[in-house]
Amino acid sequence: MFGENYLVGFEDEAEKLIRLLTGGSDELEVVSIVGMPGLGKTTLAKLIYNHPHIKNEFYYRAWVCVSPEYSRKQVFLGILSHSANPSDEMYENMTDEKIAKELGAFLEKGKYLIVMDDVWTEEALNDLKIVFPKNKMRSRILLTSRINKVANQEETHYLRFLNSDESWTLLQRKAFDTEECPRELLRLGRRIADECHGLPLALVTIGGILREKDTKSYQWEKVLESVNAYIAMDQEKKHMDNIIALSFNHMPYHLKACLLYFGVFPEEFFVPAWKLICLWIAEGFIQEKEKEGKSLEDIAENYLGDLIDRNLVMVGERGLNGKVKTCFIHSMVYAFCKNQAEREDFFQEIKPFDQVSYSSSKSALEIYRRICIHSGISNYISSKPHGPNVRSFLCFSEEIILQAEHISSIPKAFKLLRVLDARPISFTRFPTDLAQLVHLRYLVLAGNFRILPAAISSLWNMQTFIVVTSSKTLEIKGDIWKMIQLRHLKTNASTSLPGSLAKPKNKDDSLINANLRTVSTISPESCKEDVFARAPYLNKLGIRGRLAQLLGTKDASSLFDSLGKLDYLETLKLLNNVFPLPPSEGKLTGLPQSYKFPPNLKKLTLAETLLDWVHMSTLGLLPKLEILKLKDDAFKGDIWKTEDGGFCTLEVLHIGKTDLVHWVASAHHFPRLERLYLKRCSNLQAIPLGLADVPSLQIIDLYCTTKSAAASARKLLLHKQQMQEADQQTTQGSGFKVSIYPPDQEDQ
Repeated sequence: MFGENYLVGFEDEAEKLIRLLTGGSDELEVVSIVGMPGLGKTTLAKLIYNHPHIKNEFYYRAWVCVSPEYSRKQVFLGILSHSANPSDEMYENMTDEKIAKELGAFLEKGKYLIVMDDVWTEEALNDLKIVFPKNKMRSRILLTSRINKVANQEETHYLRFLNSDESWTLLQRKAFDTEECPRELLRLGRRIADECHGLPLALVTIGGILREKDTKSYQWEKVLESVNAYIAMDQEKKHMDNIIALSFNHMPYHLKACLLYFGVFPEEFFVPAWKLICLWIAEGFIQEKEKEGKSLEDIAENYLGDLIDRNLVMVGERGLNGKVKTCFIHSMVYAFCKNQAEREDFFQEIKPFDQVSYSSSKSALEIYRRICIHSGISNYISSKPHGPNVRSFLCFSEEIILQAEHISSIPKAFKLLRVLDARPISFTRFPTDLAQLVHLRYLVLAGNFRILPAAISSLWNMQTFIVVTSSKTLEIKGDIWKMIQLRHLKTNASTSLPGSLAKPKNKDDSLINANLRTVSTISPESCKEDVFARAPYLNKLGIRGRLAQLLGTKDASSLFDSLGKLDYLETLKLLNNVFPLPPSEGKLTGLPQSYKFPPNLKKLTLAETLLDWVHMSTLGLLPKLEILKLKDDAFKGDIWKTEDGGFCTLEVLHIGKTDLVHWVASAHHFPRLERLYLKRCSNLQAIPLGLADVPSLQIIDLYCTTKSAAASARKLLLHKQQMQEADQQTTQGSGFKVSIYPPDQEDQ
């Protein structure tokens, strides 16, 4: 892909891989290089293939490219063609099985290295690998792939992006060969290199464009303004577009729309995974139907995982449960998505042409069913757009307050909307005209709403309804139970839900909303049996307000008892808020007994409950609890003595701001703990050293803790390492990491 003059940043990578290829057991092993298109997998493989050490190590070496529609016979012939005396004529009339036997017999003679470049499927690898003899001579297969699943064999090396200095070095080499960059272009050159985001193919392409331009600042400034556009206009080669198109063209049909949809977001935008999944569902991209134990969200999550596995989508951040929290695409993939979307009329970005008019806006509204806008939303709405065919309108503009005269503009302009994401727009009152958009499936609104009017009941197609309000409370006047498709109701305010005069008789009753999975955040007084009886399949629930009302007993029962009947609830947030009273007025005296909690609860979050540490024993008895987040002031007191017999399933423990000083615990208190996060535990003297004996513990993160707590974490790390060295036959302590923030205290 790149000439040898343009090899930058691969030296260390090559050394690691050479060690893997030449070391290890006598058995045949597979070593893989994986990464996104254009990252330099083939270049690195060639560097290794031609390395003197590799040439001396292997009796026979062969390089073969495995295309998506490969032929076994041609692949085997390709390998044989590297032999000293190839004779194509003798193989011409042979079947691939016969050639396979010939190849196996030939390779059996000595130690061999086969490079299989650009393998696309596990089936292809297994189909070809079976031919290679296991001659116990430390023979190796080196494969490159853009798909992680293919490379999940023995040894996998994930190729990294170039850093800033490496990017600039590569760009310079391509633009100037051996000459140095003129001083007046240094600043511009580095900025251009950074715009390529560490992708070698993009840097080589842009470097070639700069080589052809005059060494004038204004020429380079033009390139800096539109790096992606210049790559797209590289008519001679179009390497970037073609290499991504190859991945795109060979992915299942259902994934193509999911990938192109990333183009509606702004460039370099970290997309919340839950938002993306809900949008895909609303857009109709999830073609499979719900099955027993597998929801539409689960299916969409698998789609996202597939795109990540293909190295077209990257993970930005993972949640405490290890699931993808945010994701993004590289700028070159983003450019491809925008171009491909334009070719397919998939969506259109409305761009400001000047202060009052918009380029292509009228034609876009006639042709496209999806439009997005990234800037100038106020002017756009003022222009009174009209889009009778528009089904999706997504806004990622700067935040604005919509004037009263324009509140009805969007409902009037786009009467067939299914998706409306108007998060940056702050409405001064709830736009009642929205109730006429009966096709809406996904709606995000922001404003100073205190009440959702009864008219919202007519939005019976709604699947995801998100309200962001500056009010601390939100009352729903409408009958949300008429919104029979509703899956997710997300609000940031404490929301009052309407109850029901009638109680469902069974789970097949028409009063049941069998689709509702998420409700956040509701008030404690809404946690009534008749409310939850209509949403028995709730998976996530947030409760905010005076939690004493939730936990208070009356005739030996409490509102909290109704939560125990939510058999499908896995995530629960209990956020105590007694505003305008001081937080100290909201201190809880205790927790319900463990059997009163939802039976399948896996993740629990508490905040500002000010509980005594002795009540942690109750949480320790929750049989399926995997993640416990104790946010600011969840617990209060100097000492926590962890009791025996609890937290048998806990994998993640997060402790936020607290006055805890002494924590007494040992390994058997947290037998499955994997990650420990301590944030602003400013009085904590030490982390229990006994936690080093927890085999599964992998991560400890400390943020703004005491020096003594940081020292104890380092001691724990050392103890883990010593245990690992003492027992080389186990993986205990393997990969264990301690991170201490701020950075000046950070451990190595």
